[in-house]
This record gives sequence, structure tokens and C-alpha cells, in this order.
Amino acid sequence: MQYISRILIIAAVALFAQTANSQPPARQGNNQKGKKAETTAVVELTERAKSQYPVTQTPQEVAWKREIYRSLNLENEKNASLYYPVEQTGNNCNLFTFLFNNILKGSITAYKYNLDGVEQFTEENKMSPIDLLDNYRIYYEEKDGELSVGKSDIPSAEVLSYYIKESHYYDQRTGTYGKRVTAICPVLHRSGEFGSEVTKYPMFWLNYDEISPLLTQQLVMTSSLNNVMSMTLDDYFKKGHYDGEIYKTVNMRNQAIAQYCKDSAAVKLEQEKIEQELKDFRTNLWNTKTVAEIRQDSINAALAAANDTVDAKSEKVVKKEKTTSRTAQSSVKKTPAVKKEKPSSNSSNNAVRASVRRERR
Repeated sequence: MQYISRILIIAAVALFAQTANSQPPARQGNNQKGKKAETTAVVELTERAKSQYPVTQTPQEVAWKREIYRSLNLENEKNASLYYPVEQTGNNCNLFTFLFNNILKGSITAYKYNLDGVEQFTEENKMSPIDLLDNYRIYYEEKDGELSVGKSDIPSAEVLSYYIKESHYYDQRTGTYGKRVTAICPVLHRSGEFGSEVTKYPMFWLNYDEISPLLTQQLVMTSSLNNVMSMTLDDYFKKGHYDGEIYKTVNMRNQAIAQYCKDSAAVKLEQEKIEQELKDFRTNLWNTKTVAEIRQDSINAALAAANDTVDAKSEKVVKKEKTTSRTAQSSVKKTPAVKKEKPSSNSSNNAVRASVRRERR
């Protein structure tokens, strides 16, 4: 009996192993992909999914366009959605981890950051994942021709800022003003040896039109008071929820603001000037007056309003003084005139009679 029971057990184990290995190769590959998706934030879109999220590109023929570069500081509360969580937890990850994993997978193409800081989305400037890992000393392992980086080895905590390029334009065909992000560059902040000064390393440029369909699949949290993952990364950029300072505009000399301004105070004034120019253009887009004329009109209106206020106050004072004087005059009582009584005729006759009688004696 023991011999027969052992034979039955061995047969059952063999049957189970044969069933486990009888899965088709396609299903085995899908299972491996599913396990890998649980550990890395990688999104693969089908052609149907890409058609549901069409890319809105800047029109080629526009009447006016101005392109500017901003620096997004992730220590700013408004940009915190791009930084947290620092290390991936489940499907939740920050922007750099999401982009980094998709670059390793080949879903996103990275382009070199040249010395002039201008993005060039050409074949010559494409950056391979191995070059990215070697240039910034990121530890990785290569197994069966695939690159893998551990969660703790992804330098998402050191990416403390981003460079983005905005395109402001006016489309005369539709009569609309538009603003959109066209490029993104993560910036690595690393301190030197012995805790020396922090150095910024712009890592690579990404074409926003290429990554936009993927960004629609990743949700982020936009408020510390509401912990619901309520917005996609694509909506975050398209709706302008970020806050960044202008550090460069597209100009013929290709100079950053710091290159033609003397000091930090001059840089601040130039940034405010550019922001005001963008605001004035959008506000006065359908106004025939110039910006100087509109400003002068606003100054004149303010002066007129101030004069009206002063005149109204002076009129109130005059009316009050008149009312006060009338009240004082009415309060003064007039003293009545004292009438003198005329002597009656009887009294005069008596006096005459008395004098006559005295003379007779």
C-alpha cells in the first residue's frame, strides 16, 4: 500500500507541473508584464487609446507668438504635486519616477540638453537609456537585455526643479489666445564632495507632444486638504497649476535674462516686465488703443475719481456749516421792545387845575 500511495503522489506532482508549464508563451509574457507593471510606473498605450487623447499642437501659422522658459521650484507648495511621493508606493509616484521608468522601457524618448539650453528634438540628439544612467551615475542591472533600476536607486529625491518651455500665441483663424507647454527638462540638484555647494544638472529634454498621451494616465494629488488623486499630469500642465519664474525668452541673441541683466534686482524687474507684457497683450487683444494709452486712461480715471471724492467731501462740509449757522441764528431769542405809556388826559387836567388853585390863594 505504501508503494502504491507513493506512486500516486509522484503522478499527481508530475501532472501539476505539466499543467503549470502548458501555458502558451503569449500568456506567460502577459503575466510577466503584469508583474513588472506592479513594480514600475510604466504605461503602454494602444493605438485606440492614443486616438482618444489627441495632442493639441501649436498652430503653424499664427499672427503672434512668444516662447518663454520657466524654472519650477519643487519646494514651492504649488509645485509639490510633481515631487511627492518621493519614492514610488504602489501605482503612486512623482513625475520624475514616471518619466524615468517609461524612458527605460522605451515608451518615451529623451533628448540631450545642449550647452545653449535650446531643445532640439532631432534624431542626432536622441539619448539612449544607458547613456542616461552612465552620465548621472545611476546604479542599474541588465538582465536578458533589459535594464532595471531599483526604487531606491532612482534619483527622484534629487530632482528638485524642472525647466519648462511655454508657447503663448494668438491664432487669427479662430480668434483665440492660447498657452501650452511644449518641452520639459528635469534638473538634478547634487552637492559636491564634503557637502560643498549644490550644483544643478539639467538632465534631458522631453517633447511634451510625445509624452502627453502618457501623462493622461497618471493621477496626482493637488491639495494637502483633499487627498484624492483628482487630476492627471496632463491636466496639471495644460491648466497651468504650476508656478515658475521666467529665466529666458526666445530672442535673436539667445541670451538668458541673467546674461543681460547686471544684478538680481535687475533680473527681478525684467521678469515682472515680461509677465506684464504677456498680461497686457492678452487683456488688450481686441482693444484698438495702445498699452500706453490704456494706462494713461486708467490714471486719468483714478484722478477723476479722487477729485470727485474731494469735491463731494467739500460740499458736505459747506452744507454742514450752513446748517450749523442757521440753527445758531434760530436759537437766539429776540428781546421785546418796551412801550412807554402816554399820560392820560385826566391826569393833565388835574395838574392844570391844581396850579390854578394855588395861584388864586
